Amino acid sequence: MRWWAPALFALLVWSCSSAPVRIESRALSDQVARSPEHFIIAAVDSEPAVFVARAGSTPRAYDSIGSYGPSLAARQTMRALENDYGLREVSAWPIAPLHMHCAVLEVPEGLDRPTLLAAMAQDRRIRLAQPLQSFATRTEGYNDPYVGLQQGFRQMNVEEAHPWSQGEGVKVAIIDTGADTQHPDLRSNVAAAVNFVDSDDVQFQHDRHGTEVAGVIAAVANNREGIVGVAPRARLLLFKACWQSRLDADAARCNSFTLARALVAAFDAHAQIVNLSLTGPADPLLGDLIREGLRRGVLFVGAAAPDAAQGRTGLMREPGVIEVAGAGSEAVEGSVLYAPSREILTLLPGGHYDFASGDSIATAQVSGVLALLLAKRAGLSAGDAYRVLRDTSAHSGGTLVDACAAVASLMGPGSCNPRTDAEHPIAEGLQQRVALHGDRILRAEDRQGSWQAPPVDARR
Repeated sequence: MRWWAPALFALLVWSCSSAPVRIESRALSDQVARSPEHFIIAAVDSEPAVFVARAGSTPRAYDSIGSYGPSLAARQTMRALENDYGLREVSAWPIAPLHMHCAVLEVPEGLDRPTLLAAMAQDRRIRLAQPLQSFATRTEGYNDPYVGLQQGFRQMNVEEAHPWSQGEGVKVAIIDTGADTQHPDLRSNVAAAVNFVDSDDVQFQHDRHGTEVAGVIAAVANNREGIVGVAPRARLLLFKACWQSRLDADAARCNSFTLARALVAAFDAHAQIVNLSLTGPADPLLGDLIREGLRRGVLFVGAAAPDAAQGRTGLMREPGVIEVAGAGSEAVEGSVLYAPSREILTLLPGGHYDFASGDSIATAQVSGVLALLLAKRAGLSAGDAYRVLRDTSAHSGGTLVDACAAVASLMGPGSCNPRTDAEHPIAEGLQQRVALHGDRILRAEDRQGSWQAPPVDARR
């Protein structure tokens, strides 16, 4: 009798699904982490061809690209470009969604990069030639972490939205630094973790900025640990494309190369939302990928540019990207949405909790709200999603995104009644926590005097 076979299979599936996610390394070269001004990106046309190789073999620079490689003609063209312009390939990969073969090329000493790019722009063999550009996360420091304490839950009316939606099953790609996939308030919501920077799993787990962003979006609810994310039942895809600048700081930097590879990975993983808590210049390659993602129905959420000049031309000004600024920021464009960004309690590596500030945090909160919407209407377009958030914010009598009003607008008539600070159990518990434990939030395992978010009553 084989009755035990289905039971054994179910047990194996359950054990695998509850196991910690493995960090997959897809770094092609660590050279592009240094001095981006010495590199360019070039691309040529290539129809993807299925790559079949003998066992144990891999072509140069294609160790982890998946099952597709560039055409022979594309590879020959790229070799010819190296010879004609005196360049050296350091990494290359096919971008199947754009039908391109792309390479990072090192510019030799003594050759002026702008002059080189101008010449390459006239070369009919080349589909795209651009600088390897730098991008940075949008963070903000503070002196006194508990002065002017803000609660994103209360300000955006998230708790009132959770009876309708908690982002069930929505895939959110976080393109950022690494994150603590073992954090007790996060690990069960991490579906994948891929490193496009290096093979350092330890540093991946210790990266601060990605951990903070992931916690804001999808910290686990009702698990007797710390906090609740805006979309606590979303599924996170963690794609490391940025280097943390210092061990004790949130600031991080990325470039065109790592961001492009992470965006393609997000498409391959069928991400519904891509969170880009960073800012930087307009970029032809990344712009093409964002437009391709929008065509596929992916929602992009990005941090607002820090000044008016960059705000008109930066990467997040690509049409269709939902641009987010922190509450109190001076708007440079009428299309910017606003979310809480000061003293927001979130996760830190090592099972810790602390406060974070900046447009990166505001961006993550809006990504979480979008997950609430997509859980109820999966085919919501970027334009419709933006209009829902904009219009319900205005109808709620404020400028901040209102999670409950936005979800209610999709569900039909409903009541959204935000609570005052004194009535709000999360804020009240946090104030008690501060009073008991001074200037740091305790680790998750320090149970004495710990607080937890109230359970969500789905029957309301």
